[in-house]
Amino acid sequence: MAKSSTKVANAVVNDGISEGGLHKAPFNFPGRLGTGRFLWLAVLFALLGAGLGFFVLAAGRIAGTKAASDLRDRALAARPLAADTLKGDVEKQRLIPRVLARDGAVQEILRSPGTGGEAALDEKLRAIAHEAASSVIYVINSEGTAVAASNAGEPTSFVGRDYRFRHYFVEAMATGMATQYALGTVSKRPGLFLSSRIDGPEGPLGVVVVKVELDRVESSWRKSGFVVFTSDERGVVLSTSVPQWRFGALSPLSKKEAKIARDHLQLPGAAFEPVPLSHRGGNLVTASTVDKEAGFVTVSQDLGKVVPGWRLSLLIPADAEISAAMMTARATALLALVLVAFAVAVIVRRRRAIRQRQDALAHMNAELEHRVNLRTAELRRSNEALAAQIAERENAEARVRRLCEELSQANRLSILGQIAAGVAHEINQPVTAIRTYAENASRLLRGDRPQETARNLKSIIAITGRIGAITETLRSFSRRATGSVGPISAEDAIDGALSLLSGRIRESGVTIERQRTDPSPTVVASCVRLEQILVNLLQNSLDALKGLPEPRIEIALAQNKETVTISVRDNGAGLAPEIRKSLFMPFTTSKEKGLGLGLLISEEIARELGGSLRLDASDERGTSFTIELRRAE
Repeated sequence: MAKSSTKVANAVVNDGISEGGLHKAPFNFPGRLGTGRFLWLAVLFALLGAGLGFFVLAAGRIAGTKAASDLRDRALAARPLAADTLKGDVEKQRLIPRVLARDGAVQEILRSPGTGGEAALDEKLRAIAHEAASSVIYVINSEGTAVAASNAGEPTSFVGRDYRFRHYFVEAMATGMATQYALGTVSKRPGLFLSSRIDGPEGPLGVVVVKVELDRVESSWRKSGFVVFTSDERGVVLSTSVPQWRFGALSPLSKKEAKIARDHLQLPGAAFEPVPLSHRGGNLVTASTVDKEAGFVTVSQDLGKVVPGWRLSLLIPADAEISAAMMTARATALLALVLVAFAVAVIVRRRRAIRQRQDALAHMNAELEHRVNLRTAELRRSNEALAAQIAERENAEARVRRLCEELSQANRLSILGQIAAGVAHEINQPVTAIRTYAENASRLLRGDRPQETARNLKSIIAITGRIGAITETLRSFSRRATGSVGPISAEDAIDGALSLLSGRIRESGVTIERQRTDPSPTVVASCVRLEQILVNLLQNSLDALKGLPEPRIEIALAQNKETVTISVRDNGAGLAPEIRKSLFMPFTTSKEKGLGLGLLISEEIARELGGSLRLDASDERGTSFTIELRRAE
């Protein structure tokens, strides 16, 4: 209704504007104004222009700060991944010298050099280096000479070389482990040296060293699109995604610091040129990479737990995004100001037409009320028709539910018809026994034998109780189910189903294998409905076992915290694949006179009880069904 009002109002208003038109006010040129008023307007426009300019610039500044903050968040999110890439490589390689330091073959070579085991150790180190992707692994004796290496026999072999001057050797001999990033004396390639001391009963025997060239880590950093590098405690860049920065200094080093750095990094004559990196304030820096100078947002992280003294820095490109954010913000602010000015102008012009619209709105309201009344009547008729359709659908659903219940009841009565003969046989035997006991009791009374007569009467009472139990089971099973569910004993439901089919089971010679559980699990179900499912499954198994040798039906109970399952398995011929695919579809059956509705009804009953009925997949002979129900608290 509101939308209709708006459309009519707009139509009338537009007609009024087009007919009456908008009269433009004559513009007064500065020459027509007084000098004082002209100056006041000039000052006003100047202040307004200055304010607009300040607003646009401030919007750009705020957007740039926000973009830098967002980039910093992205850098902080990417930093752990860059650090974990380095940590994963280093920690994997760090285990190698620790393990080899305890290796008996390594210790034996150092205790008894020249015994001929060096070649085997070289091969072993070569295999480990290949598997672990290590640059080189080598063993140094206590005098500092390499006695075995993974690159033995190669032109760059370390065997026989003196490494007493290396810090990783001296420190490992003194403290047990050492880490040093340095330039290789043979390969002239930088790498991280991880060493571990080899201890024997008589004292230190030597050092195991693994060199890790961080090419894969640096390549991964470059692929990320960020600038990533590590630096030591003196600010010297070590591993980096920008090779030109390697062994550069983040800040000028004193002569003493430079000497220590050259000694530790094995870089005699290194100048430690400053890294082209300058801070612009906050987290923003300007850096020169391979091809150009650009702005970055930087974050850093201490790597002391990975490599002592190292610090990782990550730079994410910032110029493009910050510039784009600032330009977008300024353009948006300027556009907003233009739109505001335009809106103000439109409002001022439209105010002049308000009086013309009022008359038109009065006529429009009358027409609108008429249309609203018509529309309301139409909606009322539609609602009444919809209510009738809803009632009809509810009646149809109620009829469907009644039909389902009647079909279920018909299934129970059909089952009773099938087992009637067996039940009649069950009752016939006790009736014959009652007659025999009664005749004996009559003779005993004539013979004045009261005690024996009383025993016969007790036997008759017990037999009539058995007949009563059988008839009560049949009467309960044939009674229409009410739909109410509650906690019942699963074992009692199985007992009821077996009682109903006891005559047929005995005549067919089928062995019932059943594992009772104590106490019986309780399930949320209706006893009559659960017995109906079990009788259907047991009858199907009895039909499948007819004429087979050693027929057997297994009934098993299982439970967990939430559900209880009842499985019925027979050792019959099983079901054909085409029958298994559509077993729970209506009129699907493998019996000659079956209707194919028993399993469909059983599945629907299980679903109404909040559980399920399924055909188990099995490669063994026979067929197995499982009923799954909710366990009662």
